Amino acid sequence: MDPRTFPTKGNLILAKNSLALANQGYELMDKKRNILIRELMELIDQAKDIQEQIDSTFTHAYKCLQHANIEHGISLVSQLAYTIPIEDSIKIKSRSIMGTEIPLVDYTPDENQPTYSFSTTDESIDRAREAFRKVKELTIKLSMIENAAYRLATNIKKTQKRANALKNITIPTYTTLVSSISNALEEKEREEFTRLKVIKQRKI
Repeated sequence: MDPRTFPTKGNLILAKNSLALANQGYELMDKKRNILIRELMELIDQAKDIQEQIDSTFTHAYKCLQHANIEHGISLVSQLAYTIPIEDSIKIKSRSIMGTEIPLVDYTPDENQPTYSFSTTDESIDRAREAFRKVKELTIKLSMIENAAYRLATNIKKTQKRANALKNITIPTYTTLVSSISNALEEKEREEFTRLKVIKQRKI
């Protein structure tokens, strides 16, 4: 038998403190879950908006690329693509939301002049380059939002499990323990009162 379940005043105090702590923990978990869910819903709305923009931007970009391929030929367009420098301005930072690390992408948009010659290309190349630059920016934003949403969803699931454990297991267990110890102590007090009363009557 667990010594902590013995009907003593010390165990009753410990059980009440544990019950109060469990209730407080559940309230905190519930608040944390609600905050995370609210943040997640905002991210989902942002992701939907960006996804719609990406769909239309991708469609426009590939139309521009197709037009450039027709005017200049696929071979030349491929060669021009190799002149574009590798993207190295992306830096990943983070911020914390209720203990959940959310990625923040620090990105410097490419505003440099094209790396190809204007004299050997047509405007269709410029339009294709600009269109795919927008695709890149939106893709970076969407990846950041989707990653953040995944982390929030994972943390919400963990928080939900902890809240359920507190609500359905820990709190009922300590509630029952407090009740049983209280009842046992009250029964002891009644027995002690009756015994003292009997002793007093005998002395009289």
